[in-house]
Amino acid sequence: MGKTEIAKELAWLLAGVLVDFDWDRGGASRAWGYRYETRSNAPLLDAMDNERIPRPLAGGPYRADLVPSHPDWGNNQPNDDYVTTQLEKWSAQWRRPLVIDTHPGGGDDANPSASGAIAAANVVVVPIVLETRPLEALEGMADELRAFPLLIIPNMVDAAPRKLVDWLQRISETYTVPVGPSIGKYGWLSRRTLRMAVAARTPVPAKNRHFVDEITSVARAVINYANTAQKEAAQ
Repeated sequence: MGKTEIAKELAWLLAGVLVDFDWDRGGASRAWGYRYETRSNAPLLDAMDNERIPRPLAGGPYRADLVPSHPDWGNNQPNDDYVTTQLEKWSAQWRRPLVIDTHPGGGDDANPSASGAIAAANVVVVPIVLETRPLEALEGMADELRAFPLLIIPNMVDAAPRKLVDWLQRISETYTVPVGPSIGKYGWLSRRTLRMAVAARTPVPAKNRHFVDEITSVARAVINYANTAQKEAAQ
């Protein structure tokens, strides 16, 4: 269950718009069923280039609405401040949550759209696998992004050694980053070819039920974190 699948599920559960900033073919747009090769326009590029609010593609009852990415986005990203401003305009116009799937690697000079998305976010969901290298990367991210509302989601959790669990707890306490509900490891998710959100299927098949419960708990944690942050900011 990678970050893109989590973004797809959260966007559907939150009745939000899925905005795809990942220009690779393995991103949310392709998983949603969008193929840029069959389209004559590039909604994300057109909107950003012309300061327009795009019209999301309708996902119907089983997928979130989508602003799709394009392979040319990687080399044509605006600066981060501009991206932040545009995302805030889109959210205000649509009056809906935005769930943004960024390109891997976080925000840096080579990926200003990720930096812009982080700056605009009420919650930055950070899925983390409890392994040595991902935890090292998480510690660096938590240090670098101290001022932003990170929410750690342990992902693909199986039987992690105690020392890795303790490491995650230490990162959380050191940088005051909350840890949300965890998501287990499900082999069937990596083989799944259906475009619809797993949580959208009713009735929920027995095989999916545990995962749907987990991702629903994550969605609730995102809402609670955002609401708490807004209340604290208003005080």
